[in-house]
Amino acid sequence: MSAEIQSFEEDVLEKSRTTPVVVDFWAPWCGPCRVLGPVLEKLAQEQNGRWELVKVNTDEHPELSVRYGVRGIPAVKLFIDGRVADEFTGALPEHAVRSWLDTVIPSESGQSLVEASTRFSRGDQAAARPLLERVLVSDPENAIARVLLAATNVWDEPKSSAASVDGTEITDPTLLQVADSVRDVATALQWDADDLPEGRGREKFAEAVAALRDRDFDTAIERIIDVLLTDRLYGDDRARRLGVAIFTLLGEEHEVSTRHRRNFDMALY
Repeated sequence: MSAEIQSFEEDVLEKSRTTPVVVDFWAPWCGPCRVLGPVLEKLAQEQNGRWELVKVNTDEHPELSVRYGVRGIPAVKLFIDGRVADEFTGALPEHAVRSWLDTVIPSESGQSLVEASTRFSRGDQAAARPLLERVLVSDPENAIARVLLAATNVWDEPKSSAASVDGTEITDPTLLQVADSVRDVATALQWDADDLPEGRGREKFAEAVAALRDRDFDTAIERIIDVLLTDRLYGDDRARRLGVAIFTLLGEEHEVSTRHRRNFDMALY
């Protein structure tokens, strides 16, 4: 299809958050463009659904050429998650274009993982879970999928979720934070109120844990904030750690995070 300026945000940037988009910057007077165009169209049809092709006439949309630094055509840019992930300039032969696509576009499993990670970060765990399960069918040892799936399951299966992250080799700092959050939430969900340490925050912390078991995240965070305001270091800093873990697993865009994160942070200082 031909991308018009009013639909570029939707057809390219937004679409690329779920499906890779290859953008062909071309012009009718450009001979190499007329050679490359049919190759891209053939491959797009052949690999139906793996990626989408959008053609941009640079004569009609010079502002897009400026925006994306197009200095020569044909120029082909791959968009993933709203950003240019790779590109080339010139009319490559079909075998070279095919090789480039195989190198830069994630496999079906990789695409599922990208989409699952996006869903998870937005707090949509229900949508992320089947995608993560699909990845693990083809790649059972995928660390990202294992940790994120444990993060979506921890509310119902705390013990097995904690065991899953413990059995996964993790090196990425962001993924380590998610794994630590799974462990902290899993531990909290298995606490007995009678086992909580003494201190001024004990009662409110017990209420927070009870609310967490009921998935009443608003109340859980509110009680955690109460603990922080009453006894900042209650139970060896466990209130702060549990609060951070809840926000991490819910995602920054979850309504509970947006509603309470500022008050939580303020309670720490």
